[in-house]
Amino acid sequence: MAIMRTTSFLIAVCAMLDAAAAPAQPYPSRSITLVVPFAPGGSASTVARSVADKMSEELAAQIIIENRPGAGGTVATRAVAKSAPDGSTILLATSATLGTAPSLSHNLGYDPRRDFEPIGLIAATPNVIVVNPDFPARSLADLIRIGRETATPIPYGSPGAGTLNHLTMELLAHRTGMRLSHVPYKGAGPALNDLIGGHIGVLISAVPNAHSHIAAGTVHALAVTGATRSLLIPAVPTLAEAGQPGYEVPLRWGLAAPAGTGRPVIDALSRALNAALASEDVRSRLALEGAEPQPTTPEEYAAMIARELAMWSELVRAAHIRVE
Repeated sequence: MAIMRTTSFLIAVCAMLDAAAAPAQPYPSRSITLVVPFAPGGSASTVARSVADKMSEELAAQIIIENRPGAGGTVATRAVAKSAPDGSTILLATSATLGTAPSLSHNLGYDPRRDFEPIGLIAATPNVIVVNPDFPARSLADLIRIGRETATPIPYGSPGAGTLNHLTMELLAHRTGMRLSHVPYKGAGPALNDLIGGHIGVLISAVPNAHSHIAAGTVHALAVTGATRSLLIPAVPTLAEAGQPGYEVPLRWGLAAPAGTGRPVIDALSRALNAALASEDVRSRLALEGAEPQPTTPEEYAAMIARELAMWSELVRAAHIRVE
């Protein structure tokens, strides 16, 4: 009996040793879900699909796009933060979900620095400040002068309170002394329609939404918010070129995973992302959105998130911005 027990014990020990010696299953061993925290059809979905197809080839695993809109992207971002940290679920992160939103709300349910592992940037695209043709400004300098001299704040539109567009204009007003009055809309389309209709004089919009109207002359562009001119509207100066040096506030898209995701997984995803961004096909698809590829390391993306959080937090405090 003792011999049988000893034999059973040895068999169990050998089985454990064999399991420990077995190589870990390589990543990825199954499909990956890329959560896009906005509705299908917008720039975020286009950007996600642009890199997902090529990353799937690099990783030899399917990346499935899942759109989960709600609360400006924060609902899905919170859900991904609580997902298993095994690389099976990753997030399309934006300047809003990991930059502006945490500065405006203390009840998001996630912390960008504590709850996510950055994978890398995908691309960046500027917003553009546009005016109705009847508005008496043909340059950013004109707008700033009018905004400083007016007794009544200038109404300007954005796709919604708390968006990157909204805070970009508040930052410009804070730095220049302009007097502006925010008019939030439920999306970019209604805001642009009201600008064209003359209900508001000034709007800050994503370049892909506005560039056809700029070309048609139904709106007039003053400046773009990136470090370089937009590929879609190359004649429009940057804010720096228009007299505001050091001002760079593009919309950035990146990839992030839940905190605790192992470094080998993050490295595998980062390599696949940067390989995708080197592809001419991906670069061409991003260019249709006026987006410039921005390959980075996970550390570089983490530093960028930290800088954006600090900048927006300082603005919200200094300008006493409140979002209902």
